[in-house]
Amino acid sequence: MIIRSDETADIPVGTTGPMRLHLFRPAVPGRFPGVVFFSEIYQVTDPIRRLAALVAGQGYVVAVPEVYHEYEPLGTVLRYDAPGTDRGNALKTTKPIAAFDADAAAALAYLRQHEASTGRLATLGVCLGGHLAYRAALNPAVSAAACFYATDIHSGTLGSGAGDDSLARMDELKAEAMFVWGRQDPHVPFAGRQAIRERLEAVGARYEWHEVNAAHAFLRDEGPRYDPALFLQAMSWMLALFQRTLQG
Repeated sequence: MIIRSDETADIPVGTTGPMRLHLFRPAVPGRFPGVVFFSEIYQVTDPIRRLAALVAGQGYVVAVPEVYHEYEPLGTVLRYDAPGTDRGNALKTTKPIAAFDADAAAALAYLRQHEASTGRLATLGVCLGGHLAYRAALNPAVSAAACFYATDIHSGTLGSGAGDDSLARMDELKAEAMFVWGRQDPHVPFAGRQAIRERLEAVGARYEWHEVNAAHAFLRDEGPRYDPALFLQAMSWMLALFQRTLQG
């Protein structure tokens, strides 16, 4: 499908808004399932926009929130360099976990009521966003979550203070989830992946699990870690999940 990618919406989030959503949707009349796509620590970069466009072109309304809207001016994009990485990593442990959750609830509520949405919802995320996509899927309105190399779930280190309770809350997950990992990813080592999978099994979650020979951020179509063949394979897994849960 031809898509629209020129829309944004600035929505209130408690006392911390507004939060900007970048919207991607089919440029044809109709109503489509919604996907909230959580970015990596750099916010809405060109690779994130291209991935959002790809998903929208398959027949989805995609909303990409700016995850650090309280700390950076609206529209800020961090660069894929050392200062950008340092800033993104600092903010993910500065922002309270409750604020991440409030952002997700607001984005889901907005997308559920969007004029082009059927009201059926999924989440998607990469890196930091993989973790946020999982946490957002604890919302019973979410039918599916595609979580790519999700950081900090195993260590409980997302957010300020004591960190997050993501592993502990896994028994609340009712959505069908997909987790995709790179075996050569130092951010989520083997022991961390095992801890997540053992917890999924313990709570009887509905999930699929993929481990591939790749580094962290292998979906990002800039830089030396990009693997185009694995990108296509991973997209086929994700789109099959969305088709089954949102359009079946």
